[in-house]
Amino acid sequence: MGARSRGTAAFTTRVHSFLNLPETTRHAARCVLEFTDADFAVGFARARMRLIGYIESEHAAKRFADYLAARGIESHIELEHGHGWGVWVRAEEHLDQAKQLLTAYKRDPSAPEFKPETRRAFSATIKPPRLALPKRSIQARWRALTDALAPVGLGPLTLCLILASVAVFVISDFGRNTIASVPGLFITHIERSGFDVLYRPGLVEIRQGQIWRLVTPIFIHFDLLHIFFNLFWLHDLGGMIETRLGAWRLARLVVVIAALSNVAEFVWTGPYFGGMSGVVYGLIGFLWMKSRYDPASGVVLHPWIVIMAGIWFLLCIAGVIQAANAAHAVGFATGTAWGYVSGKRRS
Repeated sequence: MGARSRGTAAFTTRVHSFLNLPETTRHAARCVLEFTDADFAVGFARARMRLIGYIESEHAAKRFADYLAARGIESHIELEHGHGWGVWVRAEEHLDQAKQLLTAYKRDPSAPEFKPETRRAFSATIKPPRLALPKRSIQARWRALTDALAPVGLGPLTLCLILASVAVFVISDFGRNTIASVPGLFITHIERSGFDVLYRPGLVEIRQGQIWRLVTPIFIHFDLLHIFFNLFWLHDLGGMIETRLGAWRLARLVVVIAALSNVAEFVWTGPYFGGMSGVVYGLIGFLWMKSRYDPASGVVLHPWIVIMAGIWFLLCIAGVIQAANAAHAVGFATGTAWGYVSGKRRS
């Protein structure tokens, strides 16, 4: 996650696979499947769905899924060993309603509203409003793109963040000429005078309306290892959040974590910094708490990732690796607090 490091053999293997761009899809899928366990892969298959409860028999679970479909609620059932058949619901806005219906169904599966003829009659009365058609079409296209990218551990937003970072890296002569090539992406306007970096204090440009500068330093990277490490972590962590919890959730996380960690790094060291690592640390903290307190969300974070991130942070603090320590600390704290609150609210 730091700007410069030799890395480990595992990271080298993943970087090597990423460089085989002519076979991107095959290699990306292999990286995901080798780097994670079966639970992680299953999470991608049930993209953006949430578990609402269990039903003992397969027949009863299928009846309830048919009932949800008749009410326009997209669902999925899957055998969960030791629990029965898990019922998963895709849309967040249908979550509370589906839970109430499941409670009623388990209380009395033979109730009239759950009979097949009643389901068919109810389904026939559902007519989508005309004004909603354009919005539904856009949502359908976005969902189709999300589902197409999910097997390789990506969502549209994650892919855009990766491509934007690569584009900035190329434009800035592979990180060697960032100040001259992408001056508008730094948190404030800076100029180089010999070995010194000159800037006006107080984030003047942001106070004058250039609020994008709070976020855009995340796209600046200074060498090849810097960008590869950060984008591989973004691929894994951001891709999981987007495919399991949605693009809007990831977008909010990235914007808030980036803004807070960038301001912290500016206060601590000045404006000459960049990289996605503050956001990556924030995503690690979020997933750590979210997977612990809301396992039904389907996100998974192995404990060794948190341990490795902590070791990396200590190496950076000790000066062994040059990195944006304030951004790492504030990013991790922000993501951890967010994941804890979100997980406890759902648990």
